[in-house]
Amino acid sequence: MGSSRSMLFFINLAIIILNLVAPTISQGDGICTPTADYCWTCSDTGTYTAGDKYEENLNSLLSSFLSNTQNNSGFYNSSRGQDSNKIYAIALCRGDLLQDSCQACIEESTGFLSQYCKTQREAIIWAEICMVRYSYNLILGIAQADPLEYVPSTNPAKNPQQFGVLNSLLLNLSDRAASGDSLKKFAAGHAFDPEGETIYGLAQCTPDIDKQNCSNCLKESVSEIQTCCGGRQGGRVLKPSCTLRFEVYLFFRTTADSLVEVSALVPAAPAPEEGIPASPAPEEGRSRFSPSIIIVTSIVALVAVSVVLVAFYCFARRRSVRDKYSNRTAPSQENVGNDTNSVESLHFDLGTIETATSKFSDNNKLGEGGFGVVFKGTLANGHEIAVKRLSKSSKQGVQEFKNEVALVAKLQHRNLVRLLGFCLEGEETILVYEYVPNKSLDYFLFESKKREQLDWSSRCMITGGIARGILYLHEDSRLRVIHRDLKASNILLDGNMNPKISDFGMARMFGVEDQTQGNTKRIVGTYGYMAPEYAMEGLYSVKSDVFSFGVLLLEIITGRRNFLGFHPTNHAPTLIANAWQLWNETKELELMDPLLKDSCSPNEFLRYLHIGLLCVQEDANNRPTMSSIVRMLNGEAVTLSRLEKPAFFTGRSTDHHDQENAHNCSANGLTISNDLPR
Repeated sequence: MGSSRSMLFFINLAIIILNLVAPTISQGDGICTPTADYCWTCSDTGTYTAGDKYEENLNSLLSSFLSNTQNNSGFYNSSRGQDSNKIYAIALCRGDLLQDSCQACIEESTGFLSQYCKTQREAIIWAEICMVRYSYNLILGIAQADPLEYVPSTNPAKNPQQFGVLNSLLLNLSDRAASGDSLKKFAAGHAFDPEGETIYGLAQCTPDIDKQNCSNCLKESVSEIQTCCGGRQGGRVLKPSCTLRFEVYLFFRTTADSLVEVSALVPAAPAPEEGIPASPAPEEGRSRFSPSIIIVTSIVALVAVSVVLVAFYCFARRRSVRDKYSNRTAPSQENVGNDTNSVESLHFDLGTIETATSKFSDNNKLGEGGFGVVFKGTLANGHEIAVKRLSKSSKQGVQEFKNEVALVAKLQHRNLVRLLGFCLEGEETILVYEYVPNKSLDYFLFESKKREQLDWSSRCMITGGIARGILYLHEDSRLRVIHRDLKASNILLDGNMNPKISDFGMARMFGVEDQTQGNTKRIVGTYGYMAPEYAMEGLYSVKSDVFSFGVLLLEIITGRRNFLGFHPTNHAPTLIANAWQLWNETKELELMDPLLKDSCSPNEFLRYLHIGLLCVQEDANNRPTMSSIVRMLNGEAVTLSRLEKPAFFTGRSTDHHDQENAHNCSANGLTISNDLPR
């Protein structure tokens, strides 16, 4: 009992001291979504009452950021109210964003805060591409490094030597960002490690702080990133005043001033700051420890021990909170259809959806898919949504509906469309997704006027994003997922033309690592994108998704459909067949979309064509894995393997709906090396 009281005394003492000296917001629990697309901290320093003046000022302030269309700097700051009801807020978008994407991120982030930090007087959220923060304390122009979040990649680095280069890259970017002006302090670039592989980095400060504070914040983060993210393929250090990030893939929008190759020279140690004298050496024969120093040291030691105890307590609490969000068991295949209970919190009532879509008005109709109609909707808070209303005669039915809900709710990646909720009332089965403003890829790709908007850089970005999304499904998510219906109309494009894979009604998931194949008598999907083994035998695997990706890649670089819209000859009834024929005749450049002649080099086109043909080879064993494809698309130093005959089968675009007899098979374990000679 005595020891418990002593422990309690020390903890209380440390908490009192920390309350006196630490920034108040640091006491909150930082929580991230499982893939860290959003991380937020709700301060526990005080609450407001719903409907009071503070809430009114908060809502008005955050809304003003969204209505400020004249500001294209990506940085917003303002205040509202008086005395105890006064509130300050800051919003900052990543420096490479276009205004539409910036405002969309701010809108989503404020929605997160209103949901997860209800009635908190102080909070901050970091999305992948923006940050929103509000407080009852003055925050503008004040550098703050707390609270902070470390977000390491879940994937181990393949080349540990990259960290020698990474430090130099991030320090260079920190200097460039700190030298920015009062509207933008942002820098992005890349360097090459000793193996020739590319590392991408980004540094940014809120532009309200001065150069020195920005530099200090970022360079402190550089020293921390080795600890938090060493040995990983990527990582982020998130603070209120600055952000630092690195990845082994290109994650930012490339513009003339955002992608600069940074010299990877190791910088010299920094000189002491001007005005801070070096510590003098102690006088000879005189003790360095006076009684006052000993007393102060003893007090500091006591406080330090107390702080350690509190830190351990906070860490344990923080970990338990975070585990609520991240430690979830992957469902088995047989439980997929019964998993809607785990996402009940995502349920929308039918009345809300009818109001948002004006009772499914034709004026809000976005398009029609295989199982129903998609509408645009606007919720009462102004948030735009996409509503997928399954037709009453739809053959997808309740089973596929539950499958899509259970699956997509567990998948979170920037290149997958985000599920916001669902409705299952009476005869209505509805899915609610994030609204993606630029429609689908086929809307741009197969019409010459609209295709002019897709230069080579845009097509590479779209292709790379699709590949990373599929890689996440196949290898990096908690589930192993085969999409089975990858096609241009199922690739949505956001305001920055970033791709998002949609329509998971036909997807199959595997909760066990060695289950990556299946067999079915119910062939669903679209001919032209189907792998031959799936279309003719019902065999599906990760390699059937690779085939579909290969068709997509060929369509993207040529601007032609594989079947519809392709003008066949006697020898080449499909785009795949025509590409193979011209490849063997060394006339490959005849396939290039004429609109790309000014933005694409012949060598780059041939490299992408080669990758596409590797994906559509008839023998699934010869197709590369998605991880290999991502490496090849990133331009890593690999020799593309020799091509074998692609699949030439033809057919009409339709679905077969026979009785399904799906079962899981053990993995074939087949991968290929992309380091073979052509």
